[in-house]
Amino acid sequence: MEARSILHVDMDAFYASVEVRDRPELAGLPVIVGHPGPRGVVAAASYAVRRFGVRSAMPIASALRLCPQAIVVPPRIGRYREVSAQAFAIFESFTPLVEPLSLDEAFLDVTASRRLLGEPVAIAERLRRKVREEIGLTASVGVAPNKLVAKIASDLRKPDGLCRIGAEELPHALDDLPIERLWGIGAKTLPRVHAAGIRSFRDLRSAPEETLRTLFGRHAEAMRRRAAGFDERPVVRPGEERSISAECTFESDLDDPSALRTELARLVDRVGTRLRRTDAAAAQVAIKVRTSDFATSHRQRSFEPPARDTATLWRLADAMLSEWLAERPRTPIRLLGVAVSDLETGTQVDLFEPPGARASRIDTTVDEVRRRFGAARILRANQIRRQPR
Repeated sequence: MEARSILHVDMDAFYASVEVRDRPELAGLPVIVGHPGPRGVVAAASYAVRRFGVRSAMPIASALRLCPQAIVVPPRIGRYREVSAQAFAIFESFTPLVEPLSLDEAFLDVTASRRLLGEPVAIAERLRRKVREEIGLTASVGVAPNKLVAKIASDLRKPDGLCRIGAEELPHALDDLPIERLWGIGAKTLPRVHAAGIRSFRDLRSAPEETLRTLFGRHAEAMRRRAAGFDERPVVRPGEERSISAECTFESDLDDPSALRTELARLVDRVGTRLRRTDAAAAQVAIKVRTSDFATSHRQRSFEPPARDTATLWRLADAMLSEWLAERPRTPIRLLGVAVSDLETGTQVDLFEPPGARASRIDTTVDEVRRRFGAARILRANQIRRQPR
């Protein structure tokens, strides 16, 4: 079987880089993208501000203590989506097998492109040059035989770098890397892994089976294989997207059920709109609730047949939130999220009007009004927060 050639493309400090590109007076300055305020977090940090220890997801208040002279710029998601679309158009000019991970990050399978475009490193160089020339931004690219190693490689030469790790170099090219670079080792797992004496990929690869079983349970062998650079996951195109989600962190904690249901309705509406835009239907809905002490709860519910109408998604999400609130009345909530999964694309509508058909027609009308006149032009009744009398 022909070895795969996978690229991981990561746009460098994307949000911040777009702001600097659009406002040249910010060039070289410490720029933070995020909403200022007591609950604001860093959405992106320029490389000039990262030298002070500022990182994404850090509270902005903490970031400003590290770098008081930083310039805080409110995010412009619409603008980032426009530039992202330009970048992805470039990616797709090299291969149709593009798997988006976010607005600024993607896997590309260029295996079939080699005959026409040359070796993977040459393809990566051309891609980086095209991104720089056409949209004025830099990208770091990892080249490898699989997704796991390509993502690791792209991070080794940032910013504006290119790194290749070939199949012939595995696993030794990974051996000395810190174990926190391995997919599956998160903030909660890392202290336990370190306590077991595992600090590098080599340590995990050579650890006793009993140690790995204690740390990772039934995933022990999978983690050893990852540390050796094995990954058989294919590049998945957007039409094969596995989930769609939306979430919101509130400026101040919410404990009023009516206000929470309003916020939930807005999130469900966003998810439903994206679901229909991808011509998909979902067979599972989930909610995420994070309380003021950062404890996070998840609930999910499967259903048949798959649906894409907002009313069905809302009914299930609302029922799960109501159950959660009944168990924890007046608990302050910091974050609320909604996700749909078990997606099917191209699901046909029954000619004899199945349940939800009328709701689907309403959704179609709402989607069209928003497409033509903007999302703020029309709201559903349950998205309007009622003021107390």
